[in-house]
Amino acid sequence: MQAFAISGKKRIVNFMDDPLIPGLPDDVAKQCLALVPRARFPSMGSVCKKWRFVVQSKEFITVRRLAGMLEEWLYVLTMNAGGNESQWEVMDCFGQKLSSLPPMPGPVKTGFKVVVVDGKLLVIAGCSMINGSLVASADVYQYDTCLNSWGRLADLEVARYDFACAEVNGLIYVVGGHGIDGESLSSAEVYDPETGTWTFIESLRRPRWGCFASGFNGKLYVMGGRSNFTIGNSKLLDVYNTQCGSWHGSKNGLTMVTAHVEVGTKLFCIDWKNQRKMSVFNAEDETWEVVALPLSGSSRAGFQFGKLSGKLLLFSSQEGTGHNTLLYDPDAAPGTQWKTSEIKLSGSCVCSVTITA
Repeated sequence: MQAFAISGKKRIVNFMDDPLIPGLPDDVAKQCLALVPRARFPSMGSVCKKWRFVVQSKEFITVRRLAGMLEEWLYVLTMNAGGNESQWEVMDCFGQKLSSLPPMPGPVKTGFKVVVVDGKLLVIAGCSMINGSLVASADVYQYDTCLNSWGRLADLEVARYDFACAEVNGLIYVVGGHGIDGESLSSAEVYDPETGTWTFIESLRRPRWGCFASGFNGKLYVMGGRSNFTIGNSKLLDVYNTQCGSWHGSKNGLTMVTAHVEVGTKLFCIDWKNQRKMSVFNAEDETWEVVALPLSGSSRAGFQFGKLSGKLLLFSSQEGTGHNTLLYDPDAAPGTQWKTSEIKLSGSCVCSVTITA
């Protein structure tokens, strides 16, 4: 808001009352702004408060979708050879490197999770080494992909690390993990971007940590990791129905999953025991199939997934393995699904997300 003096009085003017582009209705002006390439969004956001508000909004993504202007970018968190420095690398839909993100705020952490909602990248919780001890965090940071800047959101209700996290129908769910004293957690909570608040939901039937989550058909699937009530790693699949607000389970999950990604209506996973195969989960009937990876060498070499333009990317999570980035097209004819990608990272892949805006 701005205040102007008029005859000894102050008149409050809301920036939202100003036109986006003088002489044009705001609906038409938004369509004009939607035609600007995504790389120019930070410059657009610096023009004035109203342009910044529009570029940041969920509505702007819808306007760009209707205009056929959405752009898909890949964000990869890489680690240097010494394992002491990381950075986010950004690539366009062709895999061409565009830039690196500003450094993430807050202390260096592990055990955090990354999720995307409304075209924004969220880095959630995790743990930091403080005075020689691991300390769980409740911090949540958001990277605005349109304005190229980080900000802080509301903290989790419970500090945690090594938990499961996924977006379902525009809401973010976190489940389980380890708490502030290292205790295993069964609690779960949900974040609503509209209200900016975290709220507890029904807890798991048992504590669970080292697990991961995916969202399909309005349901949250939690699998992998360990539980207090199992010996070794758990094959239990916990499913949360977001409409009913309740959990149910089955024994149709995987155990030691080291990498996973959703492509279309399927979930692709790599198991720690054999990284020469990937397991593919179909949420429609909750069945699995196995696909061989075209790799040689040690079956314990680590990999991470990414996705771009409806295709799966396979990155090395270890320096010096000599593995190229591979691309898997699930819609290609058998025998032609795997190809070598031109994408080259500056370090080993920690995790990646795809953001369309």
